Amino acid sequence: MGLPTKTSALVLGLFACFWIPTYLGSQPPAVAPPGSPTGAPATGGAPGAAAPGAVPAAAQPGAANNASRTVGREADLVEKVLSSRKEYQRSLEGLRLHYLQTNHPDKAKWAEDELIQYHRIAKQPFIFDLDVPPASLGQQATQNSPEANEYYRRAMTYKDRGWGNDYIDNQRRAEILLQQILTSYPTSNRISDTAYQLGELYEGKAYKQFQRAAIYYDRSVQWNPQQAEGRIRAAKLYEQQNIDRNRALELYREVTTHDTDPRRVEEAKQRLEQLSRPR
Repeated sequence: MGLPTKTSALVLGLFACFWIPTYLGSQPPAVAPPGSPTGAPATGGAPGAAAPGAVPAAAQPGAANNASRTVGREADLVEKVLSSRKEYQRSLEGLRLHYLQTNHPDKAKWAEDELIQYHRIAKQPFIFDLDVPPASLGQQATQNSPEANEYYRRAMTYKDRGWGNDYIDNQRRAEILLQQILTSYPTSNRISDTAYQLGELYEGKAYKQFQRAAIYYDRSVQWNPQQAEGRIRAAKLYEQQNIDRNRALELYREVTTHDTDPRRVEEAKQRLEQLSRPR
């Protein structure tokens, strides 16, 4: 499959295949926005992390209730943003199709151009429980899905390809296709590889979303303990970006006991020694 370089090819690669999976956290319970997978399992958030949006307990009465209200308000607002993104995309796609069917190519091009710009925006997850499926998903990921395999193959034809704006567009294409696997084929045995590739995308220069990358690397290991590279890459991001020191220590220890690559084992031992020194 060749890499599209024209605007129309970008649209063909993006239309009708993007939405952020909404695996809702257990704190607080909420209804998934329209278009999210039904029956999505709950998750408690990033390993070792506090509940999303949590407020440290204060020393005055009612602090716990205030924290709970803050979490609930944030979740409501973020869900509205995610739902609005989807609806905006669907509306532009529908408008473009309408203009094509009614022979208004100029207006169809307007809708197409606006949709392209929408896809080029790097969208923040805000609450990671609404973005990253739970660790328990790996227990169901046993099916060899030809459709998921094809999405993965297509994503790899875009990932890390191109220069300048073409590079950014290709990373967006790859993200859309990889996220589609997690949304539509959560029982595929491809989800661990998918999570690892998303970790690389979000860590890379097109996104630089390091916490998001760390959690996807972590999920790649949780969904498949043989994913050795994901383990140490998650550990390094948790440590170097000051995201979760305890989880970094845990993953480094797992590298020393589970990994067979002597270079990764030695690196993990060095990081454990460094992190164990008094600060």
